[in-house]
Amino acid sequence: MAGCGGNNVTHRYARQMVLPEVGEAGQSRLAAASVAVVGAGGLGCAVLQYLCAAGVGHLTLIDPDRVEESNLHRQPLYRMSDLGMPKVQAARRVLAETNPRVSITAIAERVTPANASNVVGVADVVVDAADSSAVTYMLSDECRRTGKVLVSASVIGLSGYVGAFCGTGPSYRAVFPDMPSHVGSCAQSGVLGTAVGVIGTLQAHLILGLLLRLEPSPLWQLITVDFRTLRFGGFSFGGARERPEDKLEFISATDVSQSDIVVDLRSLQEAPVGAFPSALRLGLDLFTSDSVSLPRAPRIVLCCRSGVRAWRAARALQRSGYLNLALIAFGE
Repeated sequence: MAGCGGNNVTHRYARQMVLPEVGEAGQSRLAAASVAVVGAGGLGCAVLQYLCAAGVGHLTLIDPDRVEESNLHRQPLYRMSDLGMPKVQAARRVLAETNPRVSITAIAERVTPANASNVVGVADVVVDAADSSAVTYMLSDECRRTGKVLVSASVIGLSGYVGAFCGTGPSYRAVFPDMPSHVGSCAQSGVLGTAVGVIGTLQAHLILGLLLRLEPSPLWQLITVDFRTLRFGGFSFGGARERPEDKLEFISATDVSQSDIVVDLRSLQEAPVGAFPSALRLGLDLFTSDSVSLPRAPRIVLCCRSGVRAWRAARALQRSGYLNLALIAFGE
């Protein structure tokens, strides 16, 4: 078979190649494609397994975490023998055994504003399977800048969504201009492994649809699932408007200059040693009660662990007329 390596490959993909939407041309497109998957947790496990099995030519895995026993109920790539191992290494080993024809790059790092351009630059499609709203906005910003497609998904509790953003259309920011006031995690809110598996599989299906150029395109579609009532919903957001005047951008700690006013919203108990010795230590309540006053001339950089408190504080400052703002999410 031209472009896909001969009869053994034809046999491997025979059941999908018989589809008129795939065929030899579609399988060749998959073999030539490169997908970056940010997050090798519950969503990432489902995405990676199906993309690898379908014959996507190159997968880049990005995740800083190690395998923990609490992961195993919803992350079927891993085994007890993998405990303590970097997730990307354990995932790469299993995926290579599943389909040795797929090239796999494993990067045990957290996505930051400093490396987001490298992550997006290597891919035809970028997959947001990370458990971080800050990372979602970073990836969306870079995908919009470069014209790449971002397929983003999330599951908390018994609900989830998946959507295809950016490309030549609306970004994640255009659809979700604000972070939620509280971002839960699987550890805090709980999650069923089946719910993560369904959303991750839908995410993989959208990616394959994009790479195979299926019509109608999954671009600018968002699908929601209520796992309690077993109801699917969703909408098209092709007409969503970008609002650059409201944009709050995440930066790296190395982007902070001496003239910036840095505000660390973490408590001393949370972070006894701050990243910036001269940073002000202020609580979020001061911003939401409008009882904080800061100089307006230099840039104000707001910092916290997840980015949520920094975002809320920045929105409060915007309402008071502050315009030169930036955010830092330190992560775990």
